[in-house]
Amino acid sequence: MKVPSTIKYIFPTELTEILKRIDAIDPEKYGRTRNFIDGAVTQLSPYISRGVISTKYIFEKLLDKKYAFETIEKISQELAWRDYWQLVWIEKGNLIDTDLKNEQTEVTNHKIAAAITDGTTGIDAIDLATNEFYNTGYLHNHIRMYIAAIACNMGRSHWKLPAQWMYYHLLDGDWASNALSWQWVAGTNSNKKYVANQENINKYCYTNQKNTWIDVPYEMFSEFETPQVLKEIKELELKTELPQSKNITINKTQPTTIYNYYNLDPLWLNDVKANRILLLEPSYFNAYPVSKKVLDFVISLSKNIPNIQLFVGEFDELLKYEGLNEIHFKEHPTSNHYQGTMHNRDWMTEVKGYYPSFFKFWNKAKKELKNRSIN
Repeated sequence: MKVPSTIKYIFPTELTEILKRIDAIDPEKYGRTRNFIDGAVTQLSPYISRGVISTKYIFEKLLDKKYAFETIEKISQELAWRDYWQLVWIEKGNLIDTDLKNEQTEVTNHKIAAAITDGTTGIDAIDLATNEFYNTGYLHNHIRMYIAAIACNMGRSHWKLPAQWMYYHLLDGDWASNALSWQWVAGTNSNKKYVANQENINKYCYTNQKNTWIDVPYEMFSEFETPQVLKEIKELELKTELPQSKNITINKTQPTTIYNYYNLDPLWLNDVKANRILLLEPSYFNAYPVSKKVLDFVISLSKNIPNIQLFVGEFDELLKYEGLNEIHFKEHPTSNHYQGTMHNRDWMTEVKGYYPSFFKFWNKAKKELKNRSIN
């Protein structure tokens, strides 16, 4: 029997290794198997989320291999989801921290079931994946959906704290993608709640469990009562242990490029001699805390950027450094308060603005991507 613990998720931080993963993408196999726990997923999401590579870069690499659009359509759609969630964040701002479209119904608590965080739900695939999660910083997308459904729609927890718990440990933590996906499951960003039963989990995780509390027909979820195993709930104290800030050296004759949690692109302005600073703002990590494992991963990724210096503090504090001028940064909701020259991110398509549903966005994006694959 295959179980999640046999799937090895390893995430190197060297740029050469990351680029090898792009070259190794098998889009046909990806489209056919991605929903299964051992599917041919790219394992590129931590690098996309951290801005090391972009959705556009990956798509263009696929185009270089002359694939027919039908072959790369599924992976292109999944990449488009990432851009879509970011566009929603740009439009809605901090509203994505709240029930976006509908109020979550049948909420009994604003905590999280201890069985979820402890990996003791009794659902083998979920528990094994959760325990591996703390080691790898990664969860297969189906497992994320299952956990969210259990937390929100079976444990009756409001989505926010469980979503923060998952984000805290995710190497690929993108708050927009994470929060809005949890809301999609909880029914606050969708027309209905998402549920999955044991049969569904068995199918995609290769388990063969029977007679669990989730081993019920789908029609029974309309009258589903919270099982005893999910009734013990707890608060979480999620904090980021930021490193001590060190003095940085500013060359007054050079411009300054600012990198952050969402922009670690080593190719951005790499032909320009500049002061390169990774800015970690305590205010951001107080609002959206991440684990030490995640932060260590970020700092390691930043080393792909030559001569980068680490500054722990607020942007306004950074401005106090004498000689700091001609500041450059990339557009992102977390950098709206920066001052200087803002550079656009590399989006996969020219389709911008807010769309109330992904598929309204995708219908336009797909046409553009298809035309580019033909030309």
